Amino acid sequence: MSEPGEGSAAPVILYDTTLRDGTQGENITLSLADKIRIARMLDEYGMPYIEGGWPGSNPKDIEFFAAARTMTWRTAKLAAFGSTRHRANRPDADPNLRELVAAETPVVTIFGKSWLLHVTEVLGATPAENLDMIAESVAFVAERGREAVYDAEHFFDGYQADRDYALSTLRAARQAGARSLVLCDTNGGTLTDELLRILSDVRATLEADADAPAVTWGIHTHNDAELAVANSLAAVQAGVRHVQATINGYGERCGNANMVSILANLALKTELPLLPVGGGTIADLTSLSRSVAEIANQVPNDYQPFVGRSAFAHKGGVHGAAVAKVERSYQHVDPTVVGNEGRLVVSELGGKANTRIRAEQLGHRLEGVVDPQALSRLIKQLEADGMAFEGAEASFELLIRRHSPGYEAPFRIVDYTALVEQREGREQLAEATVKVAVDGEVLHTAASGNGPVNALDTALRKALGAFYPELDSMHLVDFKVRIVDGAAATAARTRVIITSSAGALEWSTVGSATDVIAASAQALADSIEYAIWKTGAALRRRDERGIETLPLVPGPA
Repeated sequence: MSEPGEGSAAPVILYDTTLRDGTQGENITLSLADKIRIARMLDEYGMPYIEGGWPGSNPKDIEFFAAARTMTWRTAKLAAFGSTRHRANRPDADPNLRELVAAETPVVTIFGKSWLLHVTEVLGATPAENLDMIAESVAFVAERGREAVYDAEHFFDGYQADRDYALSTLRAARQAGARSLVLCDTNGGTLTDELLRILSDVRATLEADADAPAVTWGIHTHNDAELAVANSLAAVQAGVRHVQATINGYGERCGNANMVSILANLALKTELPLLPVGGGTIADLTSLSRSVAEIANQVPNDYQPFVGRSAFAHKGGVHGAAVAKVERSYQHVDPTVVGNEGRLVVSELGGKANTRIRAEQLGHRLEGVVDPQALSRLIKQLEADGMAFEGAEASFELLIRRHSPGYEAPFRIVDYTALVEQREGREQLAEATVKVAVDGEVLHTAASGNGPVNALDTALRKALGAFYPELDSMHLVDFKVRIVDGAAATAARTRVIITSSAGALEWSTVGSATDVIAASAQALADSIEYAIWKTGAALRRRDERGIETLPLVPGPA
């Protein structure tokens, strides 16, 4: 634990509150098993403090701390979180404080009110009562051997409303035994220069008190003004050494400060020593971020700094050409340092460099096979007509394949019909018929479905399954429809992106037309052709000798 006056070399201590504050985010719910998994991951990474929850608020958190007592923690100190005592209770009779101690964590974090608005209007207490509540609650846990962290809730709003009273709440916690005083921007609306001004005044004033116990200063910010990470980093540069945040910035309203971004910036852009000190490295950050998102059942944010899929993606032609020559020309850090990767996005905004390099990243060499400039022009034209390859790289790969010498299509859709019928008193009926040509043979099939696209998909795979049985393992994972030119209303072009899978392989294809069925048929055909190609499916047909297997296409490159 660092103390004031130890100089700039004092380590920055990261305090993770994903399991408590992060779960207050909308649509984020963690089971007991989820919380234990994430806690283990954070510990293995090397997080020095993990706030496990509020044992006085719900049975699940009580169960979490009970389970935690049976576990071995490599690097982390577990913290139980709770409020000051109720104004009508003695500390030893307060259920919340008793549960905090019963959790048997080495650290207990108590939050108290700094803003008189909350003291009088929310708690219904007098200012003096609130100071007693803070002091007696902190003393209750400190006297029982716990490391006491005091979170000064709504501190910056409270300071602006009544500076002297806000400071008196910190003094009460410090004198009662708090080892860390954490200033919380609970409403997330404080601008950085104002936060730094208040922080400077608070530290100067309280550190000038005679015989004042030494404390570690902390910061806890929310992102309502899109400043949580910036404010946390600014506070660190101003001398704060305890930083509270959540993985991926999960939290109430607009979220908390993003621990991933804070950790990456401190590790890569400052000389400050960091705790965590064991377990994972900065190169494990992308994996940590995405693993927590997966456990929390959240779609990873592609645009999240450092770890998002698009964090090092280059779409513009000028950018792509520059990155092809000097990778760091348009990247503030090397993506591999944080466990991520750079990508060149194929689109109408890209040039031949984007097309060539992205093709190479996918395992295709264009030189002597396909003209990159001609392919780039074709992509621009297709995207002008409504296609979008940046989210459908399987269609991009097929585009390369179709323009390569010796290409032969594994099948051809001759024609199709998709019908939807809705009659009073009857359920909706969707039916599709398809004719496909394969190796000189034409097969005509029909199928019904819960909608026209489902019926078309079923009919198409039913027809082709007679030739390529491997398609039985293919499943549609996602189906998205976008309106390309909304001003045209119902006459607008539509773009359909289909994501499919077969075993561990997953891919996306695109189709575009003025009709959603036609766009879907195009994307479906691409998806099936890609599956045939990548799974190494072989054509099977009957002749006078029985069943003969004739490989049409090579397997995966």
